Amino acid sequence: MRVTSATKKKIGLGLGVLALLLLIGLGIFLAKRQQLLDYALLQVKAKVERKFPVVLTLGPARFTDLNTVQLEGVSLTPAASTDTLLRAQVVRASLSVRSLFAGRPVFSNLEIDSARLTARKTRSGEDNYSFLYKKKKTQPAVPRDTTKGTNYGLLANQLLEATFDNIPEEADFQHFLVTYESPRHRARLTMPRLAIEDGDISGQLTAVIDSVENRMGVEGHIDAGDYEVDARVFGLDKRPVVLPYVQSRYGARVQFDTVRVSLSEKDLSGDDELLLKGTASAANFIVNHPKLSDSDVRFPRGGIDFVMKLGQASFALEKGTRVLLNKMELFPELTMRRLPVPERVIGKDINGLTNRNQLLAGVQVKLNVESSETKANDFFASLPEGMFESLEGTQAEGTVQYHLMADLNMNQLDSLKFDSGLRATKFRITRFGRENLNQLNEEFLHTAYNDKGDTVKTFLVGPSNPEYTPYNQVSDYLKYAIMTAEDPRFMTHRGFMEKAFVKSAIQNLKERRFARGGSTISMQLVKNVFLTRKKTLVRKAEEALIVWIIENTRLATKERMLEVYLNIIEWGPKIYGVHEAAEFYFAKEPRNLNLSESLFLASIVPRPKYYRNGFNQYGEMRVSGRYFHRLIAQLMARKGYISQSEYENVGTSVNFQGPARQYIVRATRDTVRTTVAADSSQYEPLNLIDLLGGDTAPDAGVNTNQPAPPTTPPTGN
Repeated sequence: MRVTSATKKKIGLGLGVLALLLLIGLGIFLAKRQQLLDYALLQVKAKVERKFPVVLTLGPARFTDLNTVQLEGVSLTPAASTDTLLRAQVVRASLSVRSLFAGRPVFSNLEIDSARLTARKTRSGEDNYSFLYKKKKTQPAVPRDTTKGTNYGLLANQLLEATFDNIPEEADFQHFLVTYESPRHRARLTMPRLAIEDGDISGQLTAVIDSVENRMGVEGHIDAGDYEVDARVFGLDKRPVVLPYVQSRYGARVQFDTVRVSLSEKDLSGDDELLLKGTASAANFIVNHPKLSDSDVRFPRGGIDFVMKLGQASFALEKGTRVLLNKMELFPELTMRRLPVPERVIGKDINGLTNRNQLLAGVQVKLNVESSETKANDFFASLPEGMFESLEGTQAEGTVQYHLMADLNMNQLDSLKFDSGLRATKFRITRFGRENLNQLNEEFLHTAYNDKGDTVKTFLVGPSNPEYTPYNQVSDYLKYAIMTAEDPRFMTHRGFMEKAFVKSAIQNLKERRFARGGSTISMQLVKNVFLTRKKTLVRKAEEALIVWIIENTRLATKERMLEVYLNIIEWGPKIYGVHEAAEFYFAKEPRNLNLSESLFLASIVPRPKYYRNGFNQYGEMRVSGRYFHRLIAQLMARKGYISQSEYENVGTSVNFQGPARQYIVRATRDTVRTTVAADSSQYEPLNLIDLLGGDTAPDAGVNTNQPAPPTTPPTGN
């Protein structure tokens, strides 16, 4: 069909009219869109200010393209303060045009450029940030029972919800600076970029907290609606992440290469108990503290799958919790509770507490830990590096399984229960590690150290040393006195006396100090032969494991262990071994020591450097020493180590014939004037009956399969 010029003109005119109408419509749309945007931002402002007691200030807003909105400046200030919490120069977000015209604007893809979040707390406790998680006073409150202590479930739930509710699904933060200042702490976090896209998190940040600087990367995924997160924090530039607060507060250095944390379930019950399920793991986790160890303790790989419950003054790790320590699995169950203040019992003889508000007042703890049956080589490979240095490289056959049970009630401290140990199946050492534990059966060079770790003396332990005294050449009086005073179950236990350990723990808790130890002769022997004198938790753990190996593999006989012990322990300033001790105090051979002399030597083993303190200015034994003599002799008689007549006739004085005689001051007693004896000061009697085995029943948990020691009276030769 042929189009005429008139038709062409009509078509052109129609298209022109249509284009004009479109332009007019577009102009009206753009004008209306801007109006709707301004209205929508007012709605956002009103919504935020209804939810929080704040003033939200929004700068000029405009569309930069069809659906991208840009705000020139945003600030958030608490209503009751002029201290602005958040400022941002530029904020961009995508806005659904359809939702805008429908009156329900939906923003997404949040971008914030050059923002500063400044949190502050004053000495009076005022701050500019707690409004984010505090409930508004106008909100109806469900009655809570606050008389029973803090409800950690409600507190944790409140913090988690405040955190998740304020995390956008899509966001891109650039040049973000976060600072925190309080009278005790300062923090500065610089984030070049932190992005959240479809719930995926990625970013980098530099954190300076209390002068500790870390450069970290963050990766993970978050689902704010379901309160789920799986995130990984790792050090950048091949440098570890160092935890700042524990370093400034406790003097400890804690660091890691990577930490991964996930939360898979959060459920607040009607009883205000919060159930949390998730995982946490760390790579190359290192702890260093002088009371823990004198070197780094390193966990190459470890983690926990936790089932945690928080409630009214309570915390629990429930069944289903699993701890992975390198190649070893452990299954802990833990409950911790603190009784309400009126129910907390205090008293010097009860728990050593003087105030119901003290940290341990009213605390109740129950802990059970079981490990899976673990191959012996995997067990040694799983031990933290730097914690069991003597055993590094040890190889073994068989399997081991660890168990621990503890029950502590500070209202009834004397009811403390504790049991810990390894169960072995077909266990056998095939290769010793750094230390050859078999040297107990051989002649070896021994170095004695003082409490500072300085070398005092080095000598051979064995027949090549003329001062070495074999087991059968030591007076039976001395052997039995030492065992009775230091370790009454030595010949029958497997290295530990659980009953003595628990009693020591109770006394130490009551006195808030290490008032009494629970070390057996086996433990003292290992400490002297294989370990340093430094009193750290790591050394005690290493000591316990070495003792277990020696005792449970029958590496050395009890007689050999006691023989080495008697030949290496300190008996006075720079006096080592029973031969030197017998010569120094009594100018005798060890085989010729009598009962009274043996009791004296046994009495000074715990504090050999201070043997002179046991005598008054007249050279007479003090009351505590005389009491010790009578008590130990009584216990020896009960066990048949000495006769009843020997006990009844035991002397309460010693006659020094060796060089020690010159160090004991002997003033002339005034027999005319009435004097007060120097040893009349108040000495608390040594309550050793239970500890030293005053009865004939074995200690709870002590293995009594081995034959008991001979009960015939010693000859003294």
